[in-house]
Amino acid sequence: EPWSTHYNMERYLTEDLQNALFANFPGDKSRQGIFGHSMGGHGALTLGLRHPDIYQSISAFAPISAPCECPWGKKAFSNYLGDDRELWKAHDASQLMAAARDADARNPILVDQGLADQFLDEQLHPHLLEEAAEKSRMPLTLRRHEGYDHGYYFISTFMADHLDHHAEILS
Repeated sequence: EPWSTHYNMERYLTEDLQNALFANFPGDKSRQGIFGHSMGGHGALTLGLRHPDIYQSISAFAPISAPCECPWGKKAFSNYLGDDRELWKAHDASQLMAAARDADARNPILVDQGLADQFLDEQLHPHLLEEAAEKSRMPLTLRRHEGYDHGYYFISTFMADHLDHHAEILS
């Protein structure tokens, strides 16, 4: 509260946008992917992991991989979800991935991370996502790139790989 009454991004993306999109444009509801960057990468991972019935392919650029373990996540989760850290786990990609019981049935997830990213050490924690994938046997490709930061050139350099990733799974 008070945002939950009129602002629910998960419902918007998984229900409202879905209904509007497929009511007005041609498409195949059974073939959808999701990807994002940074906080949007966090959203893509969590929504993709929470809704495998909607999103068959998932990828992310420099995602916040373990918000339960970083300053940004702790602040955001405290403000939006309160102090109950058990509630936080449902919105943390590393926690969701580690707990996945159907990992062998999932499609591979692609994550790219620049090693010169100014947020890498304090906020992003891709190593925790990698550990979670190993624990659950979730197919994850985590690519680390020397010399790339958090910005435009990083994303533009590897965007075609992400489009190919999604096309391969969805075709």
